[in-house]
Amino acid sequence: MDSLTWVIFDIMGTIAFAVSGAMVAINRRMDIFGIIVLAALTAVGGGMVRDVLAGITPPMALRNVTDFMLSIIIALLVSLAYSFWPFSAPNKYIMLFLYNMFDTVGLASFTITGMLTGLSRDAGNPYVLPVLLGVITAVGGGILRDLMAHRMPSVLYKDIYATAALFGAIVACSLQNHVDVVAMAWICFVLVISLRFSALFFGWHLFHPRPNWRKRK
Repeated sequence: MDSLTWVIFDIMGTIAFAVSGAMVAINRRMDIFGIIVLAALTAVGGGMVRDVLAGITPPMALRNVTDFMLSIIIALLVSLAYSFWPFSAPNKYIMLFLYNMFDTVGLASFTITGMLTGLSRDAGNPYVLPVLLGVITAVGGGILRDLMAHRMPSVLYKDIYATAALFGAIVACSLQNHVDVVAMAWICFVLVISLRFSALFFGWHLFHPRPNWRKRK
């Protein structure tokens, strides 16, 4: 595993998910402690689950305080920025765009860190562990965030989210014998970002079963 590549995407993902966690906490009218907790949980929660499943104990977030401290700083900065933000109807749309942007960057970045962690473990199959760890790392923090905020996890019903991480991880793993780790990581990043933003822009959703109320003849 290319440690520099992993660190770069880990920092990107931590910052992005800390912002999204803080924004959800602010939207739920939490105080500064709640904002910090939700930002940190979103930023490191998926990675901690990843490490436990990969047999890395204690999880890296508990051995290195960098991610925790970074998420706390981000939570404070977001809270401060929000306090001085002139709230108006147009700004609501700007905040929604910023939330989706940071959440998508976090999704893509943590797909890569999870995938690279899986590839670094000798698990036999070149797809199962890397792909699953990529998806779990990408969506785990967001699920914990939504549960703490008393929301149904968006990954279970909204937009193309976990599917984007799944697609990016599978394609990247299929290229591991053809390109170097850095290229593979950036290909995954671009794929996840592109698919997620395309889904938001065009309103793509996965199939939702609906009852057929038409009367039988």
